This record gives sequence, structure tokens and C-alpha cells, in this order.
Amino acid sequence: MSPKLLFILLVLSLLRPALSGAAPESGRQEGSYLLGPNDRITVRCINAEEFPADPIRIDSDGQVTLPFIGRIKLAGLSVTEAEKQIGTELSKYVLRPQVELNVVESHSEPVSVFGAVNNPGAYQLEGQKTLTEILSMAGGLRKDAGRSLKVTRRVEWGPLPLPSAVKDPTGKFSVAEVDIDAFVRGDTPAANIQILPYDVISVPPAELVYVVGQVRKPGGFTMTGREGMTVLQALSMAEGLDKTAAPKKARILRRSNDSSRSELAVNLEKILAGSTPDMTLQADDVLFVPNSAAKSAGVKTLDAMIQLTTGIVIYGRY
Repeated sequence: MSPKLLFILLVLSLLRPALSGAAPESGRQEGSYLLGPNDRITVRCINAEEFPADPIRIDSDGQVTLPFIGRIKLAGLSVTEAEKQIGTELSKYVLRPQVELNVVESHSEPVSVFGAVNNPGAYQLEGQKTLTEILSMAGGLRKDAGRSLKVTRRVEWGPLPLPSAVKDPTGKFSVAEVDIDAFVRGDTPAANIQILPYDVISVPPAELVYVVGQVRKPGGFTMTGREGMTVLQALSMAEGLDKTAAPKKARILRRSNDSSRSELAVNLEKILAGSTPDMTLQADDVLFVPNSAAKSAGVKTLDAMIQLTTGIVIYGRY
């Protein structure tokens, strides 16, 4: 190799950071961006003039067409990995190829949102987006959204800037929870963090209790507050007893580990009178209020009632 060519290579290597565009955003490590469909890139080979100077687009199948090589898949590779892959293929035709790949426009920065949102799926950042903006893109929270949401981030982006952030057991992800109630009320503005590529936002559905039978508004109700829900609170959300109710014969059906349900007798008349302490319900409990003239119903019958009368109607907080 001539001294002149060596000098040119040295100059290009020094100028490379400037030629590659703006510095990565805060929290991202250089070279961690993965190429994807619709990204526009430039590919240069110093000792192969056949490479075009104009940007080329990565197709929807993740491939591009390059001189000598033909079709090659770049989606899913980092910039450094893509340069090595192109160089390996190009070395079959060019002696010691010097490949330089730059991202001109990035259109593959997916963020996944799933769980209790109206439109779960993968969304492209296309610029800087906050947690609230991403949730809005996903159609907002459903009425049955739980008490907290979880954000998962690749460790190469750095730890999540939230007090609850911890590493997962594999050490590859930073995971943090955000209290939804406080977040919606605006009590925790610092939780509205900037979302980075490949973040995963999961919103688990709320824990429910069911009130069925002789009440004015049977249905499933989200458990509000971390202290749980009591029988009186559930009965209040069901708008009270119906005229035909038998409050002395009410029962709580509680699911066991084997998926069967055990029964707990509840005298609503005494609880309403204040002569018996209120009872705390657990997630998935069913408060059944029978008809005063009805015979005791079996567990299977009650499960059928849940599906028929409350399976569709769920009353939420938002």
C-alpha cells in the first residue's frame, strides 16, 4: 500500500466521528443502535468507487442491494456489525476493503406497549418521546388498568432514571415500576421519563373483585388503593342491596390454589349495622348476595353467574 493511500486512510479515520453525524442522545451508548427497515444509510468503500454516494433505504425485509455483493440483510445489526458483515462479503471481490456505514435517517426505533392499554403494539419513536406521549400513542390506559406499570430498558442505554429501577436477574435489563394513580394525578412528574429505543412498557390489568346477585349494579370492580377493598366498599360500588336481597345469607367465594372456590359466610345485615367488623376482600373474590326466596346455589352455578352478568361489565377508575 502506497504512503499516499495510508495517509488518506489515517485522515478518514480521524474525521470519522464528525462524518457519522450527531452524537448519540443522552443515555445511549455509541454503536448500540440496531439497523432496521426504512432506515436510510450511506455505505462507502474507500477502495471501491462503485459504491454510490447517495443514501440508500433498508427495505421492509431488512435488506439492501450493494455493488459486488447484491442483496444483504442488515436489519438487526449494529453499525459496527454491519460494516464487518459488508467487509467480509466484499473481501471476496475487493482486496482489503475499508467499509464505512453511516445512518442518515433512523426509522427503526421501536417501543413495545402491551397490557391494559387501548391499542397495544410496537410504536416507532421518530424523535424524542416521553412516557405520557407513548401511552397516548397506544390509545391511553384502559379502565381496567392496574395500580402500576413497568418499564424495561436494555442496560446499554443505561439505568432507568427512576427510584425503583433495578437490574433483572439476567443483568441485561433495567426494570422500574411507576405508580399509575400518582402518575395520572401529576404527583410524580419526574416519572414522565424520556423513552428510548427498544423500551418495553407493560401495563398489567387491575385486580378485580366481583359483586353478583341481588344488588343494584352487579359487576367487576377494580381494587383501588394498596390496602385492598372491604365488603362495604364493594357493596357501595354495586350501589347497595336490591329489595329482594337476603343480606344474612351472603357469601364470599374465594379462589384456592387448585382453582376451586371456598365459601365464607358473610352477614351483611350485621356489617351494615356496625355490630360485626367489616371484612377485607382479596383479588378475584366474589361477593354473592342471594335472593331471599332462593335456595343456596352451588359454586358452579355462581361461576356461571359471574360469566353471564359481570364478564363484560367492568367498572374502572378513569
